[in-house]
Amino acid sequence: MEYRTLGGTGMKVSHFCLGAMMFGPTANADHDECIRMTHAALDAGVNFIDTADVYTEGESERILAKALKGRRDNVILATKCFFPPGRVGLFSAQGANINDGGGSRRWIIRAVENSLRRLETDYLDVYQLHRRDWDTDLEETLAAMTDLQRAGKIRVIGASATPAELIVEAQYVAERRNLARVRSEQCIYSIFNRKVEESVLPTCQRHGVGVMVYAPLAGGWLTGKYRRTEPLPEGSRAVGRLGRMGVWDADRAEVQRKYDLIEELSVLAREAGHSLTHMAMAFAAEHPAVSSVIMGPKTLPQLQDVLAGAELRLSTEVLDRIDAIITPGTRLDPKDSFIPNPWLDNPNRRRRAR
Repeated sequence: MEYRTLGGTGMKVSHFCLGAMMFGPTANADHDECIRMTHAALDAGVNFIDTADVYTEGESERILAKALKGRRDNVILATKCFFPPGRVGLFSAQGANINDGGGSRRWIIRAVENSLRRLETDYLDVYQLHRRDWDTDLEETLAAMTDLQRAGKIRVIGASATPAELIVEAQYVAERRNLARVRSEQCIYSIFNRKVEESVLPTCQRHGVGVMVYAPLAGGWLTGKYRRTEPLPEGSRAVGRLGRMGVWDADRAEVQRKYDLIEELSVLAREAGHSLTHMAMAFAAEHPAVSSVIMGPKTLPQLQDVLAGAELRLSTEVLDRIDAIITPGTRLDPKDSFIPNPWLDNPNRRRRAR
């Protein structure tokens, strides 16, 4: 396992991070297996774990509390806030209570206390705002996070799914108001989704922001389990919630393009002597801005397969061939973002008041 510095924080993190989104009843309800996965990752040298309060309504955090008994001090533990319990809609920040969710001081303070209790710890190494709250001033959010840092409840302020211009704005607001800086960014990155190469990753490099990347296997596409001639696997994301959103609809041109590219990438991996999964993970870890690549296993065999490729470093020739197949900066499918753009999706933000 390789260890890299998380931006300018001085904290050393494993270049593979255990993501716990699948821990709990929405994916793997077997607490014992989830604990075994956590221990297997730690035993393999992983020292970085990422979760969120919204993952299976907090169950992921509760499982990790059990898994980290006696090992907490050796782990860089990251969680997130923004989405409330019982939220209205997949990407909504509104819960049963109108003031639940988002980036307000009221919610952040409440959310961190809830996470600390569920994780059975008195501090968080990285505390991330899961999404930008467009109804709350960024200064208000950073001030609340800064107070938590000064109180010793969090060590590093992080963010997720942040456009490059807002990464810069956060640095500016922090400097202007003498607030703690955002030091980590979590963004989607894979061979199939290279959009962040354009500006997000270079911006993070310039400002000393560490980067954790998620979905390096593109929702399972880059394992090779989705093929044009085969039915969608039972229990996969393709037949779950995202499948119901139309992401895997075979009549979409983007999906057909992915089927074609999987064949090309599979040939490349085979000729290079790698599995497709290992090649995809190694690709995501290759960018110099990336501190850690998040693994999101549902089962222990899945985790073991990914960990088996932890030492792989792709050759220049393989990287060049990947670039030839999928141009740098390309996002094959807009649906792969999974993040609404409030400036485009809400007509009231594009039209003068009437």
